[in-house]
Amino acid sequence: MWFICEKELLQEAINTVQKATSSKTTYPILEGIHIKATKDNKVTFTATDLDLGIETYIETEVYQEGATVINSKLFGEFIRKLPNDKVIIKMEDNNVYITCQKSEFVLLGSNPDEFPKLPTINENSMYEISQDLIKSMIKSTIFAIAQEETRPILTGVLFEVKDRKLSFVALDGYRLALKRYDIDSDNEISAVIPGKTLNEISKILETTDEKAKITFTPNHILFNLGNTKVISRLLDGEFINYRQIIPEEYRLKVKVNRNELLDSIERASLLAREGKTNLIKFDIKDSCMVITSNSQLGKVYEEVNIELEGENLKIAFNSKYFLDALRIIDSEEIYLEFTTNVSPCVVKKCNSDDYIYLVLPVRLVEE
Repeated sequence: MWFICEKELLQEAINTVQKATSSKTTYPILEGIHIKATKDNKVTFTATDLDLGIETYIETEVYQEGATVINSKLFGEFIRKLPNDKVIIKMEDNNVYITCQKSEFVLLGSNPDEFPKLPTINENSMYEISQDLIKSMIKSTIFAIAQEETRPILTGVLFEVKDRKLSFVALDGYRLALKRYDIDSDNEISAVIPGKTLNEISKILETTDEKAKITFTPNHILFNLGNTKVISRLLDGEFINYRQIIPEEYRLKVKVNRNELLDSIERASLLAREGKTNLIKFDIKDSCMVITSNSQLGKVYEEVNIELEGENLKIAFNSKYFLDALRIIDSEEIYLEFTTNVSPCVVKKCNSDDYIYLVLPVRLVEE
């Protein structure tokens, strides 16, 4: 193997596939990047931890074809520290010589035949969705996945296409985030993508209208982004019927400026965090919502102007769960829908139903 390419191009390829390398494994070859140079002047880089696999290629000058596997961490760090110039990579026996200007680095390569092959996926049936939209849908839901492995299915995001709507849904038992978008497809699918996969794919996706081609098999999902392919296992099991969780009726509805509410809750949460509970209280009445929090260090009192439909209510929440949603919603004004002080609050945009967030209240002992 022998090829020459620009350092920046090489580094970008390494950064992309490194997201799938495994650092905690009893199978050392998974700590490496598989590099393959071919006669058509392509060099392909592949990494996998057996759950997530990423493959990308660059077009450059290939003088001799060949393949090897080299340690991802060392290779990546050395390339990153090189000057911005052409890098020569040449393999003799099992040694990989990396040369740039007056620097040379030799790494021991491993047998490429021992590197696990990524699953072969037939790309006959696919969804074509803009990278920008997928990135936005991930950002709008990923924060609501479960962090604990007690219910593995909840550590992923539901990807659902039904009735010509694409939905991303995440829930962790305390809140639910649902992002929807009209899609030009009659194909229906329901699959749960691991949160780790979506976190990594969102770093690779560009903020562009260019399409990502998404293909499903019973066990895997493939994102084809042109030069780069990301393949991931899907999570096993049935996702919770989220439609049953979202209340269809409410007893009071609050219209409020998102930024004013966000700023008030952020100030109130400073003390709530000190109290280790993140507890904030809402007292909703007439044209005003009073937000309070207290700890051993003091008290916070905030008033926010609102438009209220319905009766008065006192209710409490974990401030973190409220802030997560308010920071995501891209709407100047929002609706908060309540039923009782122990029922979920539904947060929606005023001008669209493409985003719904549901958060459970904290039960208060009557004072």
